Amino acid sequence: GAAEAAAQDAARRTGFAEEARRHAEAQAAEHVRLADSARAQVALLTRQVEALRAEIARLVAALDLEEAQGRDREAQITLLGQRLNSALAARVEELQRYRSDFFGRLRQVLGERPEVRIVGDRFVFQGEVLFAPASAELSEEGRRQVRDLGRVLLEIAPRIPQDVAWVLRVDGHADRAPIRNARFASNWELAAARAIAVAQLLIAEGLPANRVAATSFGDTQPIDPGDGAAAYARNRRIELRLTDR
Repeated sequence: GAAEAAAQDAARRTGFAEEARRHAEAQAAEHVRLADSARAQVALLTRQVEALRAEIARLVAALDLEEAQGRDREAQITLLGQRLNSALAARVEELQRYRSDFFGRLRQVLGERPEVRIVGDRFVFQGEVLFAPASAELSEEGRRQVRDLGRVLLEIAPRIPQDVAWVLRVDGHADRAPIRNARFASNWELAAARAIAVAQLLIAEGLPANRVAATSFGDTQPIDPGDGAAAYARNRRIELRLTDR
């Protein structure tokens, strides 16, 4: 009995030991499997991080390039703007020279008269020099003066370079006294008709139609704010501007 009990106890001990060994081996195998899986995940994450870093580096480089190109474009635009402004300034200066020639020659042809004067960049005819009161029909004296004007301009025009887009602008101005004329409903219409009459005669004298423009300002731009007859007479006028389109 005692020997048999001892044998059974030894067998149980052996079984427990074997079970413990198998459990330990299973745990070790599980640890190895988990460690391999963890290493695989770490390797995958490392690759993903490296890929993200490469993508970020590419984007940063692209942004730097875009910023540099943007600065280059801005510099080019600035340079082009400066060149354009210089070219425009040169054209304005060139047109100013021909305007001075035109006004100087016109003054020689028309003579020194108080009702025909140069004001800044304009040559101003008082209305009565060219037209009868409340009329848009050029008087005989007015037609003669407009023809003289056209002859001077035709002398100057061939010297103006073809790439200068010049035009003679004929501006009609009226006083603010209400018009009493069945033909014209307003001073604006009278001023327009007078400007057109001057422009048409200039074209008839040989000025190209694309080099003349007729404009009406009505009574909106008086040069004398007074209410007397003298002020009204000064405000009734035709202004000529040699300008660019």
